[in-house]
Amino acid sequence: MASLTIENYVKTIYMECNRHECDRASTGRLADLLEVSPGTVTSMLKTLSESGLAEYTPYEGVRLTEAGQVLALRVIRRHRLIELFLVRTLDLSWDEVHHEAENMEHAVSDRLVDRIDQFLEFPDADPHGDPIPRADGTIAAADSRKLTDWAVGEQFRLVRVLDQSSDFLRYLSEQGLPLGAEGVLATRQPHAGILTVKIGDQTTTLAREAAEKLMVE
Repeated sequence: MASLTIENYVKTIYMECNRHECDRASTGRLADLLEVSPGTVTSMLKTLSESGLAEYTPYEGVRLTEAGQVLALRVIRRHRLIELFLVRTLDLSWDEVHHEAENMEHAVSDRLVDRIDQFLEFPDADPHGDPIPRADGTIAAADSRKLTDWAVGEQFRLVRVLDQSSDFLRYLSEQGLPLGAEGVLATRQPHAGILTVKIGDQTTTLAREAAEKLMVE
């Protein structure tokens, strides 16, 4: 059984490569994400390589092997199902569940996670819109685009939020932009780095940096 540290590393490597569509994750970036020193990361990447979970090349970075990807998806599956379970059954808000799921994902068995999946009627996405890996390790392809890629006047529905920090999620809630919110891209001001969206009768101004974290369809 993989340790908590190993699970955290393979999950972080997988998510970093997946988000940036890159072949390898750099040591420095992993150190930032995991809040440890580069030396600590290097040592752990060597351990992952020796265990067959990753392929590490100094100065080039690390990529997961097939076994590493299988483990990473199992951890991600646990995390996202736990988040959704906490929202639906305990009425926690979407800005509260990430930290709780981080603590719980290493403590539950795959059997329990499968029961949670069944109880929730096999959901496709977690409370932030991230796809939930299936029990067989497959994951649904995303069919959404960044809000910044939308044309003025086009209608949209918010289906995924890439920044899941509590502060950002609370900000979206305050602006009337929960997951599933439907609206129209009203204006775009590229020189000012802002755009506005209209949700019902409410008009909200977003910085381009924030809008890039919103996936819509």
